[in-house]
Amino acid sequence: MRNDLYKLIATIALLATIAAFPQLATANSEDGPSVVRVERADDGSWTLLRNGEPYFIRGAGGGSHLDLLKKAGGNSIRRWHVSESNEELDRAHERGLTVCQGIWLGHERHGFNYDDKTAVEEQRRMVERIVRAHKDHPALLMWGVGNEVALTGDPNRFFPELENVAKLIKSIDPNHPTIVVIAGADKHKVRAFMEHCPSVDILGVNKYGGAEHIAEWLAEAGYDGPYAVTEYGPQGHWEIGKAPWGAPLEPTSAEKVAMYRRSYEGAIEANRDQCIGSYVFLWGHKQETTATWFGLFLKDGGRTAVVDEMQRLWTGSYPENRAPTVSEITSPVALKKVAPNSEFEATLVTNDPDDDQLTTEWLIVAETRDRKMGGDAEAAPPSFPDLTLESTTTSAVLRSPGEPGPYRLFVTVRDSHGGAGTANIPFFVETPGE
Repeated sequence: MRNDLYKLIATIALLATIAAFPQLATANSEDGPSVVRVERADDGSWTLLRNGEPYFIRGAGGGSHLDLLKKAGGNSIRRWHVSESNEELDRAHERGLTVCQGIWLGHERHGFNYDDKTAVEEQRRMVERIVRAHKDHPALLMWGVGNEVALTGDPNRFFPELENVAKLIKSIDPNHPTIVVIAGADKHKVRAFMEHCPSVDILGVNKYGGAEHIAEWLAEAGYDGPYAVTEYGPQGHWEIGKAPWGAPLEPTSAEKVAMYRRSYEGAIEANRDQCIGSYVFLWGHKQETTATWFGLFLKDGGRTAVVDEMQRLWTGSYPENRAPTVSEITSPVALKKVAPNSEFEATLVTNDPDDDQLTTEWLIVAETRDRKMGGDAEAAPPSFPDLTLESTTTSAVLRSPGEPGPYRLFVTVRDSHGGAGTANIPFFVETPGE
């Protein structure tokens, strides 16, 4: 009788606990809300825990090609903003992926004024609506409190409001951590984050060239908390050599493989006691300076060798068939000024690890005149396929455009398995005597 009474009391207590904390009943359910924490061990190392289990982020920025991301060993995606619809979270969850769910906060360069109390309050209401809409979704991993809000201007002006937003999020959803993302890891931004954002759980760093030095830069700033590399990739167009007229020199697809590898091994794998994971940029296609600079896929879905390299870094092995790369493109017009309507030759050096037969596309494209900063959307420039006069797998004869101005010669090689490699060289058309 006494045992039955004890069982009844225990059952009532359990039901009361579940009623008060419903996440405890569903945290380990495949379709219930997750509980995510970041914890520090006695030795000072940091671990992200999802439903009580260590969760190292092998992630990608973007929302496309999710089946291939899962197949390659990825486990999470990063999104920069979301509506109140669950569609993107559902797509990720169906594939066993989690989501670092960003909430886009205003940038001053876009006209947002953090001194405008009405605008700030409206932004907070937007945050509240989004958090309430998605806080119990099983794919949710963490909340991104803006992205590079302090890209321009003094971070000490913006970070206090990021702290307010983070506290608002945590008051609604205590089960998922928050992350603030900065561009680079200079001391000024890191220390401003440390001073103004005590409620934020994780520091996110977007870094391209030199990403392998993130940990030492954070240490120099005095930061010993957890961090994630929220964007990394090839050297950016803002930090690389340029043609005499200012056109940045895009790395070849072969060079990009080495750059992604160096960033992953140096910034992420080498610092797993502090780095909780990363999101490679960009798992998709994007026009930013060129159509090929940051995307791991071409516009038509062609898979670059960086995808294969990420699979090796995440799983230890390459896919059965690997994408080709272009290691060099040469032409007498490279980085030169040429006359309108003049013929020239070009050659390339390519490599396919499987010795697949390759096809090659040569294409002259105008230099973009819509270059933005901070990854803002750009219009694609016009291309001129009729200026390719003759072509083989490794060489071509082309004609320069008749209209003066900056251009690029692009080359794309493809195998029969969906793999592709790219490279391009800038040149400038100038009427003689001008």
